Amino acid sequence: MALRVYQYDEAILRQAGERVEVFDDALFRLCQDMLEAMDENDGVGLAAQQVGRAIQLCVVDVPRSRDETFVYELDGKSPPLELIMPIFLVNPQVEILPGRETEYLEGCLSFPGVFGMVRRPDWVSVRYQDPRGNFHNLRCNGLLGRCVQHEVDHLKGILYIERMEKPVLREIEPQLRKLKKKTRKFLKKQKKNHGLHG
Repeated sequence: MALRVYQYDEAILRQAGERVEVFDDALFRLCQDMLEAMDENDGVGLAAQQVGRAIQLCVVDVPRSRDETFVYELDGKSPPLELIMPIFLVNPQVEILPGRETEYLEGCLSFPGVFGMVRRPDWVSVRYQDPRGNFHNLRCNGLLGRCVQHEVDHLKGILYIERMEKPVLREIEPQLRKLKKKTRKFLKKQKKNHGLHG
């Protein structure tokens, strides 16, 4: 059964993740389960907090399309994208590289149907470990760089709505209120069902 993607206003989404110290089969399975959950929800990234785990782990799987051009370098090389995707980032450390900032319409699997413009630096460098504990360096820009920043924010308990400017946030406020209400209703039902069966 695929992992449930936690929704806006569930407390774990605001929780910073703990560093991963153990690289075992359980971590590898979690990575595969997260990838499956992301794919089922048509996402390009997913953080552990979004599946109920407050640890420093996220997955990024950004396809290249005619609309989305970006540059990347993994461990000093630029292999074909299909050979490196998906990328599992464990204990990622992001460094913002000099350059311009760009605006882009961002969404989030924890905020279904809620989109807003977010300004972020274009180029980033990220040092991370893979699910087996090996260290890697990724330099990238464009959608890939943005996706890395979005997911690593999740690992710090930071949500994309916090990166939006006030006018953008005001525009989506009705959707956020509606989503918060829906989440609270779901949690109340879960609690009630758990009470009946537990």
